[in-house]
Amino acid sequence: MKMLSASRFWQWCRKKPFAAFTLAIILLVALATLYGVTRPARHDRDWVDHLSRLPHVNQAQDVFAVVPLRDWTYDANGPVAQHWIDTPQEYAVDQLRNVWLMVEPHPGLEAMAHTLVLFEFADDRLLGLTIEARREKDEGFDAFWGNWGRFELIYVWASARDLLTRRAVYLDHDVQVFPLTLTDDQRTDFLHAVLAETERIEARPRLYNTLFSNCTNELAKAARLDWDPAFVTTGHAASRLHEMGVIPPSDEPFALVRQRASIADDLKLLNLLPPASFDAAFLTLLRARSARNPATGTG
Repeated sequence: MKMLSASRFWQWCRKKPFAAFTLAIILLVALATLYGVTRPARHDRDWVDHLSRLPHVNQAQDVFAVVPLRDWTYDANGPVAQHWIDTPQEYAVDQLRNVWLMVEPHPGLEAMAHTLVLFEFADDRLLGLTIEARREKDEGFDAFWGNWGRFELIYVWASARDLLTRRAVYLDHDVQVFPLTLTDDQRTDFLHAVLAETERIEARPRLYNTLFSNCTNELAKAARLDWDPAFVTTGHAASRLHEMGVIPPSDEPFALVRQRASIADDLKLLNLLPPASFDAAFLTLLRARSARNPATGTG
C-alpha cells in the first residue's frame, strides 16, 4: 500500500512538475522555519563587541537599574571609546515622563528600518533600548537567515548618546525620533514589559526571528498592540503608528511629521558636546520640534 501511494505520488509529480516544485519549496521553507524556531539558543558565543554584554535588571519597588549600560562614543570612523557603565544607574518608574520612538531607515530599502525606544525621565534623563539580532564576530546581519535561527535575540540598554550617534555619526544613516502619545499607565506598563523580557532573556536565551521576533514587533508585543504587517516590514511602522494616532499629530500628513522627526544633522552637532550635556540638549531639540503636540508632555 505504501509503495502504491509513493508510485502515485511520483506519477503526480511527473504530470504536474510546476505544482510539485511549488510543494517542494513549501516543504523546504516549512522545515527550515521549524529548525529556525527550535535551534538551541545560547549566551556563550564569540559575540561582536557592541552586542557582547548581556544586561541584568535590578528592581526594588518602583526603582530599577540595568547593568551594564552601553555608553560608547563614536566619530565618523567608528567607536572612539567602548565604555560600559557597570555602576548601577537608578531610575524611578514614577519619574517616567515620555517614550520616544527612534527609527533608523535602511538606506535604499524603504520597507525596512531599525526601531528603538528612548525613555525620558524627570531631570532630563534618558535611557535607551535597542532590540537586535545578536551576531557573532564572523557574522553580518542577514534578514533571510534571521528567519531561520541564525541569530540569538538581545535587549541592549544604552545611553541615548550611544544609540543616536552610532547611527547618525558613525554609520551616517538618517535618524528619525517621534513622540508617542501614551497615557501614564501605558508608558509604565510598556517599561515594565521590556524590563521583564530583558530578565527572561538573561535567564533563558531566545532566538531572533525576522518575522516574529524582530526589533519592531518585540516592541509592539510589549505595548500590547495587535499584529500588523508594518511590524514585519519595519520601515512602515512609524507611518502605521501615525495612522493609529500613536504618533502625533494625526491631523498632519505623515510626510511632514517624518520630515520634522529627521535629526541626523543635529545629532552630528550634539555629538561635539560634553557627554554630560547630551541628554538635556537633545531633549531641548525634541521639545522644540514637537511643541504643537501637548499629548507628549514635551510642549
